[in-house]
This record gives sequence, structure tokens and C-alpha cells, in this order.
Amino acid sequence: MGVFNKFLSSRNANPQAEMNFLDHIEELRWHIVRSAIAVVVGAILVFIKVEWIFDNIILGPAHKDFISYRAFCALGRLLHSDAFCMDDVNMRFQNTAVTGQFMMSLSVSVMLGFIIVFPYILWELWKFIKPALKTNEVRAARGIVFWCSLLFFMGVMFAYFIVAPYTINFFGNYQLSPLFENIITIENYYDTMSNLILALGVVFELPMLVFFLSRIGILTPAFLKAKRRHAFLLLFILAMIIAPPDVFSCLLIFVPLYILFEISVKISGRAMRIRKQKQALKNNDNE
Repeated sequence: MGVFNKFLSSRNANPQAEMNFLDHIEELRWHIVRSAIAVVVGAILVFIKVEWIFDNIILGPAHKDFISYRAFCALGRLLHSDAFCMDDVNMRFQNTAVTGQFMMSLSVSVMLGFIIVFPYILWELWKFIKPALKTNEVRAARGIVFWCSLLFFMGVMFAYFIVAPYTINFFGNYQLSPLFENIITIENYYDTMSNLILALGVVFELPMLVFFLSRIGILTPAFLKAKRRHAFLLLFILAMIIAPPDVFSCLLIFVPLYILFEISVKISGRAMRIRKQKQALKNNDNE
């Protein structure tokens, strides 16, 4: 509650944002309502073509002619290697609940609806937070909705076209014995796909978060460099949580995450230099 009260007081510090506690709650409620309506609209649009979407997009990595499999194999041929060509996915699907397929269509519609309107949700969140920020903090966050949306979609695309195909192909073809057949429930398959896609979409926001915190002076490149070992361990643990329990999938997620961290260190340094330059100009003007 202390943090929340501090946030409310910072909003009230703006003469145009003088509200009592209930006014803040009411404003937040309307931001949430508008975001929820946007998700519902997106979900309805997806639901209209949900059968085609499920078969061609959600189940895409389970098809042997999926674009990523063809691209990986073409890359392998350019390198004169068959290592990138993967086997056909050997799995069948089943539904074990009376309402399973209908509920799955609703889940897919809501998830994709959320992804489609994610920039709008960010915009609503930004409109609520903006009055609590100082002028220099608002300037530092210029373009934040665009860049956060771009990074989110990059994470979603990376998960869908790179991580998911390797994950589905590996587990679809893994067998303890030829006597066992991989018959996967649609719920289990969907949970694996949605967890990968949404988790990596959120994790890819790291550079933007670091840039904003560095511009307002909370983070420094020196701090990030000093905590590099801790970041290495935490990112590896995070990759193990996101990825299925195999080493290759874990590394497939960890390597880009660590690259994002190193990029974030560079971004923090650039943001810090900009902040110091503006501070120096401000001091010169005051003199």
C-alpha cells in the first residue's frame, strides 16, 4: 500500500491530476474496462476464423511443411549440412473433455485478441501512469508505446518461428520405446505454445525497461556490469522455466535473453550519456 500511496501522491503532484483515492480508482477502472473491451473485440475477430487460425497458426509447428522447417532446411543446404533439417512431426492430438474444443476456441481467441491489441493496452497503461511522472521522465519515455510494442511482437515472433518449432519437433518425435505413440491433448499442446509465446513476448521488453530506468537515473551501466554474473544465472533459470525440459530448447531461449541483457547494458550506457549531457546543459543555463 505504501508504494501505491506514493504513486497516487505523485499523480496528485500534477496540478491537472488532483484527485482523491476513489477518483484514481475510478480512472484506473475505466482504463481497464477500455482495455478489456479491446481484447474482447480482438477475440471476436479471431473467433470468426478460429478453425482456420487453429489449424494453420496454432498447429502450424506441428505440420511438416511449416515455414520454419523449410527455412531451417534451406539454410542447412546452403551450409552443405543436413543438421538443420528436422524430421516430420510424429504426434496426434486428442480432446478429452466434452467442452474441450469449444473452450479451446475461446482460449485461442482471447490470447490472440490480447496479442493483437497489445499496443492499445500499453497506451491505456501509459495514459494512467503519465500524470505521475515528472517532465523529464515523460520526455525520457517518448515513444515508449511504439518501442514496447515492437519488442513484444519481436518476442512473440521469435517464440513462434524459432523456439516453438524446435520444441514441438523434439517432443513430438521423442520416444522411450517404439511401442509408445505420442497422442497429445489439445490443452497440453496449447499451453506449451501460449506459455512460450507470451513469456518471450514479455521478456523481450527488457531493453526498453532498462532504457527508461537509466534515463531517469535508477539504473546505471556500471551496476548492470557489476551484476552480470547474477544476470547470467537468473536468465538461465528463467530460460529453464520458460523452455521445455531439454538442454537445446533451454539454450535456444537463454542465448537471445543474454544477448538482450548485453544490448541493455549498451542501451543503459547511451541513456546515461544523454542524461548527463542534458544535465550539463541545464547547469550551464543556470549559470
